[in-house]
Amino acid sequence: MRALILIAIASTAAMAQQPRLGTVHFPTSATPAAQEHFLRGVGYLHSFEYNAAGQAFREAQRSEPGFAMAYWGEAMTLNHPVWNEQFADSARRVLARLAPTPAERAARAGTDRERQWLEAVETLYGEGSKPRRDTLYARRMLRMAEDHPADHEAQAFAALALLGLNQAIRDVPAYMRAAALVQPVFEANPDHPGAAHYLIHAFDDPVHAPLGLRAAQAYARIAPDAAHAQHMTTHIFFALGMWEEGRAQNEVAANLTRWAPGHYTWWLGYALLQQGRFADAERHLERVRSGMTGSRGQISHLTWMRGDFLVNTERWNSAPASWSIEYGALPAIAAYDAFVAGYRGWRQGNPGAVQTAHARMTALMDTVRRRGDTLSLRQLAVMERELGALLRVAAGQTHEAVAILRAAAHAEETIPAEFGPPHIVKPAWELLGEVLMEANQHAEAQQAFSRALQLAPGRARALMGLVRAAASTGDRAVAESAYRRLESAWSNADRDLSELAELRRLSGIATR
Repeated sequence: MRALILIAIASTAAMAQQPRLGTVHFPTSATPAAQEHFLRGVGYLHSFEYNAAGQAFREAQRSEPGFAMAYWGEAMTLNHPVWNEQFADSARRVLARLAPTPAERAARAGTDRERQWLEAVETLYGEGSKPRRDTLYARRMLRMAEDHPADHEAQAFAALALLGLNQAIRDVPAYMRAAALVQPVFEANPDHPGAAHYLIHAFDDPVHAPLGLRAAQAYARIAPDAAHAQHMTTHIFFALGMWEEGRAQNEVAANLTRWAPGHYTWWLGYALLQQGRFADAERHLERVRSGMTGSRGQISHLTWMRGDFLVNTERWNSAPASWSIEYGALPAIAAYDAFVAGYRGWRQGNPGAVQTAHARMTALMDTVRRRGDTLSLRQLAVMERELGALLRVAAGQTHEAVAILRAAAHAEETIPAEFGPPHIVKPAWELLGEVLMEANQHAEAQQAFSRALQLAPGRARALMGLVRAAASTGDRAVAESAYRRLESAWSNADRDLSELAELRRLSGIATR
């Protein structure tokens, strides 16, 4: 077996050429040249930089055509467990380039350990449905981790298999089990990219996020040349309301990719909004719009970003409010935008606009239902209820509206999702609080805003609502605490925002 080669190559000359991806210990039977490419591929793989990983593994194959683990690695780039994506047919073609059958491929393995890795990937891309293959693969990886407790890669890939076992639905016990596998790896090798990454995924919710803060703070340093690593840290930062850290890291990630509507720029824009930097958020929105090429993903992200901007700033007469976005065959995105139009109608005192948006949203949801897009349908169902409640408010049926919003809020809580900008652009507990405030039910509104902040810590609109509700009930301690949190988040907010002065007065700080 060849000597260990690290991703973080020791020599100064090599460091100038090699991407900084962390340190992985994965000895194989490869030649040194092939091993170097292989380790770079594993480093990219742990950071979900799948295209770059695939290129590295193919370079390993060219360096040593019979190196079986290079084909294992390329096949692994076609499985994206956390995203519930898998390109099994393409992966099978990769493996077939090594040899036509599993038995022949196993014979190409250089060691018994390499044969075990090949057997695992054969299970992942074997016969049966994706859920069945994912389950069998996870069982095999867990056995490998148990049999080789000192093998950090076995622990890391077993943890990743657990994270993807429930088809993109957060299963807290499974996620905690994954964390238990990689926490010792992170302690033993604080420079391991997979350990830090998978800990962040495991703790990616407001309840567990404090447990992932150390991994999040480390991951950007571990893999500075992996854009996804820079972004991934912000899953924990957002869950803790650390908006400046979230903004900064997504800006780094965007600089490593491109400035167009996408995952990193969406999160960056949302962080600016939570900081009260509305002018910067609008400029950011214009910038990424100018970088569009018209892909479906970009259209979706631009729609989400504009929705965030309008709902969080309530600047209904701004330039983005007048944009025309062509949705094509994206009914879920069109339905999302219909909700934003309906919410705008309510805020502008136009119940007819709410009614029109509600009808359009309902029709679009029928198409989403026929397409079997279950997750989008559950998110849209909450927003459809919200518009229905606002129609009740406009009709003077506040009691019915509150009941509908409570049901929507409880339904929203059942939707499993990793933390980030909300796909339900106006969280239901927050909207319930606003409706209750208008109905002068201040104590109930305070409870609603408090719950909204438990689910989305540090969200500016919920903090603003909590200050107003607590001040109305005479709960000065809560009002002041919420104001202080908002004041801290808005330390660099636009100077023309009037909300802080109003909320400071309501909290009673100015009078003491």
